[in-house]
Amino acid sequence: MAEKVIMLGNEAIARGAYEAGVKVSSAYPGTPSTEISEYLVQYRDDVYEEWAPNEKVALEVAHGACTGGARSFCAMKHVGLNVAADPLYTASYIGVNGGLVIAVADD
Repeated sequence: MAEKVIMLGNEAIARGAYEAGVKVSSAYPGTPSTEISEYLVQYRDDVYEEWAPNEKVALEVAHGACTGGARSFCAMKHVGLNVAADPLYTASYIGVNGGLVIAVADD
């Protein structure tokens, strides 16, 4: 039987992304989503993790990676989704190849 571990919510999101096979994660820091990437970096041997200059670039990196076949993850705070609106709409038309999760955190 597996050992039970108590985790914070953002830590559990990072662990779930890792266990789901995410290979690329790009995020823009902003409370309360910052901790997701801070926890995800502990899996750096298996997951490429980066901070992006803004939310639009973060989503473009993640969508580009999933278009190429990698499971991808993107995190930002709720108002950042407005900044990432253009690539979000584009992704909905183009679709994904490897899978894409966008985590949008709110207070």
